[in-house]
Amino acid sequence: MTDLALPGQLATLVALSSGDSRADTLIRLTCGRTVSLPLLPSPVDLVDDRSEEDLVLVAFAEQFAADVTGIGDNQRSCFVRAFGDRAFRTVVAIFIADFVPRVWAGCEALGLGRPGVVGDVAFDRNTDPVDTLLNDFVPAVARLRELDAVTTELVRLRGAEAHNCRLCKSLRERHALDEGGSEEIYRQIADYETAESLSDAHKAALRYVDALIWTPSRIEPDVAHGVREHFSEEQAFELTLDVMRNATNKIAVSLGADAPRVADGTECYEIDESGQTIFA
Repeated sequence: MTDLALPGQLATLVALSSGDSRADTLIRLTCGRTVSLPLLPSPVDLVDDRSEEDLVLVAFAEQFAADVTGIGDNQRSCFVRAFGDRAFRTVVAIFIADFVPRVWAGCEALGLGRPGVVGDVAFDRNTDPVDTLLNDFVPAVARLRELDAVTTELVRLRGAEAHNCRLCKSLRERHALDEGGSEEIYRQIADYETAESLSDAHKAALRYVDALIWTPSRIEPDVAHGVREHFSEEQAFELTLDVMRNATNKIAVSLGADAPRVADGTECYEIDESGQTIFA
């Protein structure tokens, strides 16, 4: 069942802050311009002068939005050194600025409007976006059950590969395995267009994942049509939010915190009814 509160949660995320209004504006300008999508509302106007910290932030946010796998040890170290104990909260703010516009672009392409858009944003510098994103929004999306477990897992693994999240690539969701998922099927994700074991619906979903990740400002009509052909509106909305939920792995990847829990092979987990991840 679709959580009717999710559009409101998107609106809440848009209002949250890194704790620094100037940094928030730089982040939103950078992310929007990098992926060629409308910017999230910004809390302040900027003057032209840029500090060394500003330059580090802009470079990090730009790479995060364009391709998080391109953040190397030196850039990561410069960012953490510049932001210190504010680094994690700042990266979460970058993620929100990076991905909410992608969700809106996807929903618009599918004829679903822009869920959670409000006319006037009441910015909140006090609430920590880390808790709101990871402990409220992410489990709420994980509780959605309109999509079957195999499709959900295929979408997750495609995003894991795109962002090169080592932890995500090492995980396998138990419900998907119980419903027919297998390593043979998962190996075909890389070349899904010619995959014999993937359905037309699976391929339509994976094309949409790729579009949201790599070309969100240019979601081709045939990609959107494929989603609408194979999925209901509720399923299409869940699919879009799943891409965002899975993409929170960009936070860990950007900070070099995506190491797998197993040295070899894969580890089984499941999403429980509350949307929490339970490891076997």
